[in-house]
Amino acid sequence: MDVPSSIKIDSPLPMSRKPAPFVCVLLTLGLLLPGSARAASYKYLRSGQAANRTAPTTAGTALMGGGSDLDVAFKWLCDRAGAGDFLILRARGDDSYNSYVRELCSLNSVATLVISNRKAASDPAVAAIIHDAEAIFIAGGDQARYVRSWRKTPVEDALNAHIAAGKPLGGTSAGLAVLGQFSFAALHDPVVSREALANPFHKRVTLTRDFLRVSLLANTITDTHFAARDRMGRTLVFLARLMQEGWSPAPRSIAVDEKAAVLVEADGSASVVGSGAAYFLRPTDPPVVCQPKTPLTFRNIATYRVPQGQHFDLVHWTGTGGASYSLSVDRGVIVSTQPGGSVY
Repeated sequence: MDVPSSIKIDSPLPMSRKPAPFVCVLLTLGLLLPGSARAASYKYLRSGQAANRTAPTTAGTALMGGGSDLDVAFKWLCDRAGAGDFLILRARGDDSYNSYVRELCSLNSVATLVISNRKAASDPAVAAIIHDAEAIFIAGGDQARYVRSWRKTPVEDALNAHIAAGKPLGGTSAGLAVLGQFSFAALHDPVVSREALANPFHKRVTLTRDFLRVSLLANTITDTHFAARDRMGRTLVFLARLMQEGWSPAPRSIAVDEKAAVLVEADGSASVVGSGAAYFLRPTDPPVVCQPKTPLTFRNIATYRVPQGQHFDLVHWTGTGGASYSLSVDRGVIVSTQPGGSVY
């Protein structure tokens, strides 16, 4: 898709020079007419070449845990974009990623597409922009906005077509939260481990499924900002709820620390980069007690912690260079087989 003539594009710059701070474009889908509400709008903010470039891509998924952005993870996505067009998706915000990605990578263009509501998500132009991107990154923020505004719209279809075409995809924080088959939707704000363990059916434990179809993340739920925000308890509750509700007899979880990322190749081999770790969890037994207003009892969750520089195979669910241990929850209290009882 060529960029509409009404959009201003900054001229391409050598990668050794800092790009212009931003180019702001607001496309309004409709006019304000007497007696009518303002039509839905989206923002498309692009820097680099005005015309798209079709480039060969390499499949892969970057699972970023949030916090400071990792240059190595973004470069990994760029490398798989074949010097084509890199697209950042948001539900709100600005184009602050554009200059960052352009400084890191040699690309035809870098653009941010802000899709703030379902009407915007249903516009054919929005789906076309997604279709033409070689690499897509879903930014952080509030995953409830993604679930409410993008699920079961042409945006969902375009993202899944992107995945099926073997193009690279990444997400951080809220953007990572929606990459698995199962997602913590945060429809009633985030939930902390203490609340979830005490009541697995707390109103803030809101789960959804089947938004994106990344084959290696089938039967999987993700979590972010993991150790820093003490989210192990809530992840165990998510797994218990998936089993209790009959969504999966044997779900899995991938949880990523801040300032860390899991870079997943098309064959399922994954590397952990950054200064944190990643956690791969899989229950071996259904929950013993998972009921409303009752502390969780859930035993024998196989856990593998992978530090920076080490690896995990998502196909065979085995790792190298990490630590293997088991977690259980007894009436809302987590017990670990690790020395000292650490859950992380």
